Amino acid sequence: MARCAAFIFLLSFGVVSHLSHGIEVQVKNEDKLCLYANLTVSFSVTYEVAVNKKKTVSFGLPTSALSNESKCDKTSSVLKLSFADGHSWSVTFSLKDKSYQADAITFVYNLNDSNVFPDSSSKDTVTVKAKPDIKDVGVNMCYLCKSKDTIIASPQANMTLSDVLIQAFVINGTKSKNQTVCPADKPAPTTPTPTTVAPTTNATTVAPTTNATTVAPTTNATTVAPTTNTTTVAPATNATTAAPPTTPTPTLPTPTVGNYSIKHDANSTACLLANFGLRIGFTQNKKYQEVNFDPATEVSGSCGVDNSELTLVSNNITVSLSFYNDTKKFRLHALNVTINTSSGVFAQSSTNLSLWEAAVGSSYMCNKEQNFTITDLLSIYTFSLHVQPFGVKKGLYSTAEECFLDSDLSFLVPIAVGVALSFLIILVLISYLIGRRKSRTGYQSV
Repeated sequence: MARCAAFIFLLSFGVVSHLSHGIEVQVKNEDKLCLYANLTVSFSVTYEVAVNKKKTVSFGLPTSALSNESKCDKTSSVLKLSFADGHSWSVTFSLKDKSYQADAITFVYNLNDSNVFPDSSSKDTVTVKAKPDIKDVGVNMCYLCKSKDTIIASPQANMTLSDVLIQAFVINGTKSKNQTVCPADKPAPTTPTPTTVAPTTNATTVAPTTNATTVAPTTNATTVAPTTNTTTVAPATNATTAAPPTTPTPTLPTPTVGNYSIKHDANSTACLLANFGLRIGFTQNKKYQEVNFDPATEVSGSCGVDNSELTLVSNNITVSLSFYNDTKKFRLHALNVTINTSSGVFAQSSTNLSLWEAAVGSSYMCNKEQNFTITDLLSIYTFSLHVQPFGVKKGLYSTAEECFLDSDLSFLVPIAVGVALSFLIILVLISYLIGRRKSRTGYQSV
């Protein structure tokens, strides 16, 4: 069961990555298989490396993880995998009636492990929990989910599961071949395109032509009976009904502007200020949709010399913004968005941005709507934006550097005035020259 674990460490832009691999686990009770699992798990953890400095590390559950603390009985099962120096990942299951579910996922990570968390300023062991979406699995069924499922356990830690095959309660020691497939793996229902033909009756109805030949009543008159040779073609429904016009997606209202601030401590003034309305456009399962971000109910972050962080949580959406200061200018250089939807978890991020740039000691402002493409699957729209992540004094914004969209009108006004004045001057000169020429002509004639 235990295979050689391969770790690859990549240290770049403050992010450390370790490759993840699938692991197969067989838990036995009295020499009989009682729990089976084959899955891939990867983790992403953000931690402090110095005062107001953070680093993000990504690593996978190694194939060498130990499962000796896993156990199962008739109504409950625990899959626990321990690895490296004080880390573990576990799932608890419960059986009720004829189906089972996963009750909780627990991830324990040791920040004192310098191999996984280099330069960590903390030596603590952190425990986070989350509720997985594994439920209503038949007692003699395996749960199958090949799709990636990202679970946000805390603002600092998340887990991504993929290629999951689990049977938490194995009957008679034999793994079942029957499977319950997760919603993300099921093909999206295809709605047939309606070809309802508008009742255009291409009926060719020949008017009842009475081809009756009646001979005038003469003596010995032969009267041909009025035969109605009416040829009526039945109302053929050769309908080519055009599809009904699609109802356009309703336009979302302008997002409500949220006002956010971060302080070093409760007794200090704000060191980071941000006001903006936010709309998020994202593509999930090949379907594009947009959602307004309501003002955050949870606000956290930090202020540093060259890095500042702002994390906002509202309903089922988490937005994390990272600002960088190169001593001359600041900019938004990283963005992470996570959305819990009915189709699963959507998560996208970029760490190579250069947005909202302004001189250090000033703020950045853009009242107009702005649209930024973050990744192929993620876009954001900002409204009434005003941010200052560095150099905030007395908790107030410094002089703002405006975006081009806000300043374009201020450029156009003087240009328009200048053009108008030039035009008037030209008209005056032309009038003067014409008048002077007429005056000379008058003198010459005298």
